[in-house]
Amino acid sequence: MTTTSTAPATPAAPTFLELEITRRCQLTCASHCYAEAGPARGHGSMTGDDWRNVISDAARVGVEMVQLIGGEPTTHPQFTALLTHALNCGLAVRVFSNLYRVRLEWWALFAHPRVTLATSYYSDDPDEHDAITGRGGSHDRTRANILEAVRRDIPIKVGIIHMREGQRSDQARAEMESLGVTHVRVDRVREVGNAAVKADALPSVTQLCGSCGQGRAAVGPDGQVWPCVLSRFLHPAGNVRTSRLADVFASDTWAALVSAIPRPRRGACVPDSCTPKEDSCQPSPGTDTDRTVTACNPDLDGDDCSPAETPACLPAH
Repeated sequence: MTTTSTAPATPAAPTFLELEITRRCQLTCASHCYAEAGPARGHGSMTGDDWRNVISDAARVGVEMVQLIGGEPTTHPQFTALLTHALNCGLAVRVFSNLYRVRLEWWALFAHPRVTLATSYYSDDPDEHDAITGRGGSHDRTRANILEAVRRDIPIKVGIIHMREGQRSDQARAEMESLGVTHVRVDRVREVGNAAVKADALPSVTQLCGSCGQGRAAVGPDGQVWPCVLSRFLHPAGNVRTSRLADVFASDTWAALVSAIPRPRRGACVPDSCTPKEDSCQPSPGTDTDRTVTACNPDLDGDDCSPAETPACLPAH
């Protein structure tokens, strides 16, 4: 009898796309940064035009929200232009920032009705927070900008990563809620990137939330496509510098990659934290009920690109 192998079913094209536009960051989170980012890291080989093409392509294939992430996305020299382009393509945008430094002119962009913020916070104790980030004064700056976002009624999600015994994670959560932050998540550290190095361990799919590739995907600073930014240790599904997003997501390589990631246990997730739009396997995930969840987790500068009105939003590959 002859048997034939069949390729895994092709997952639906993502509606949530993470764009890791840089690995540069003002902080040095040596104990857990999945991207191994830092002040000396670069922006990668993707040019501004490359990123604009990806954003345009994303709008074309049905992506509804892009997340600008890093590293620290605001350190990219074209951060404002890329955010603006995404808005002009009709996309919602989440900016995942450490909020260490926010220029005054950025607040107007962040106040756009289709923009939301996300950040990481580690402790209500400034010394503990700064020890984790490796940057003195980072607690006070991040906390002040969280407060400013709340004052301006800008939607913001705060993620607290619990990494060690005795960390004031619960106190940090209570502090954020007392400041008026309504979306706070707590999760354990995932052993990828710097966390894997510290643990002297090899990254494994068991460290992923299980939602990777399910309605979501990520593009790295060199154009590589993964199911999410935490799955960067896996072989990429393709590269947007040489392939269109639609072709990557329709490929057997993408299907096989997504199928190789264990899915969450039935009943392990709650709806609010396990949908692609809720960024369930980002470093800010978790749930409201389980603090160590292991199974889920303007002036537009003349850039008038609109998928409904002009071909300028189509990819230029």
